[in-house]
Amino acid sequence: MRIAVCDDDECEIDHLSELITEYQLSRGVSVECHFFHNSIDFLCDMKGGEYDLVVLDVVMPGESGIKVARELREKDKNVKLIFISLSPEFAVESYSVDAYHYLLKPIDMDALFPLLDKVKKELSIQEEQGFVLKSREGVVRLSFAEIEFVEVINKKVSIHLTDGVVREVTAALVDLEGEFLTRQEFIKTHRSYIVNLNGVQSIGPKCAVTKRGHSIPVSRQRHNQFQNAYMDFLSRTGTSVSVSDGQPMLSAEKQERNDGMWRILLVDDDPGAQTFWANILRCHGCMVKLAGNGEDALKLAAHETYDCILLDVMIPGEDGFSICERLRKLTHAPVIFLSSITEPNRQVEGFSVGGIDYITKDTPIDLFWAKVETRIKLAAKDRTQFRYGPLLLDLMGHKVLINGKELLLTPVEFDILCLLSEHLEHVFTPEEIFGMVWGGQPWDGGKMVQTHMSRLRRKLEKAWGEHYFIETVWGQGYRFVSPGN
Repeated sequence: MRIAVCDDDECEIDHLSELITEYQLSRGVSVECHFFHNSIDFLCDMKGGEYDLVVLDVVMPGESGIKVARELREKDKNVKLIFISLSPEFAVESYSVDAYHYLLKPIDMDALFPLLDKVKKELSIQEEQGFVLKSREGVVRLSFAEIEFVEVINKKVSIHLTDGVVREVTAALVDLEGEFLTRQEFIKTHRSYIVNLNGVQSIGPKCAVTKRGHSIPVSRQRHNQFQNAYMDFLSRTGTSVSVSDGQPMLSAEKQERNDGMWRILLVDDDPGAQTFWANILRCHGCMVKLAGNGEDALKLAAHETYDCILLDVMIPGEDGFSICERLRKLTHAPVIFLSSITEPNRQVEGFSVGGIDYITKDTPIDLFWAKVETRIKLAAKDRTQFRYGPLLLDLMGHKVLINGKELLLTPVEFDILCLLSEHLEHVFTPEEIFGMVWGGQPWDGGKMVQTHMSRLRRKLEKAWGEHYFIETVWGQGYRFVSPGN
């Protein structure tokens, strides 16, 4: 285990040195430890990846420990951070940089040793089940379990994680195949894709769909191999399998989504409240987008799809009640008020403008999460429509409306539009679109994609000429751009 300690107090450094030495002797382990007396020396030494654990004093001359941690995070996303301080007042702020723990001075072995044990155990698991790579964000350590799939687009390797984060890697796919394909849970579905079978929800004739809704192309040559590997994997893991009569689809039996992996828009102008509630949601696996006022919330809701919107009442500009009414016209995402206002008549007003629940900020954390989780699950059961500004996709009715008027599309045009809109801002190459829409047919060089795309774009432009929903990225492909981007 490699540890760095940064503290301007010489006595505290001596004390920590003694504790770490005693830890090594009591546990019979080797610890490589480096000590820094100021933040400048520490940051100059850091390049990313040198340490497994960094212990930072919060209050130091020059840059504070929190600021140092922010700079450190730009170089190393995965290093564990423990803040130490004489006061608990910086505890909440410390978690804005993903603090591992916060200890109050004077530090004793009863507080430190269990933490070091925990770090050591996690590092051991990571070494067995993960790897270290260099991405554009710096050196990162990934476990295999958190990887959903790997894709190559225009010679750029992107690793998609189960929490929605995407790591761009400075390596070729062939360089990473050895890390993945020796493991039973990973398989190559296409020359540009490797997928984690743990994250696969279903397999169709053209693509695999992950539990997070991503469509992964499956080439015709690899389809049987992939299907057999998936069946073997489900058998090994004890997952039941169902096959629909007359439908070329294999899927794991649908389970209730209870891992909290949802997209949530949190609207609150108080940075402290934003950090507090966002951390709770992220601890349950949610992906959280923040807005400080109603106008920003409306812009985000106009071009991104959310599973839930948490809305404070007292925000700058229009209050939450007024913003809720506007959101209900813009999105089908359930709106939950999260406010310090507790008066019953004001809560009733929240329901009257379209809120599906009203949670006061003094609500216990467990009850808060239970309410959010329940409301999302109930809303998700009936969700078949997605709105992007004036454009409404009705999956159940298999139709598209623009400003309330139906846009007549062919089944192929509808499939293309759904595919692109599902991945906002993602650039799809013509070959990717062809593989996902036409599946097993031989690649025609892009002529079919170009023909259908031209017709689709003309129809969209004629119906609403104020915005190009589908944009051509020269030399790369196509992407969906929602109004407001």
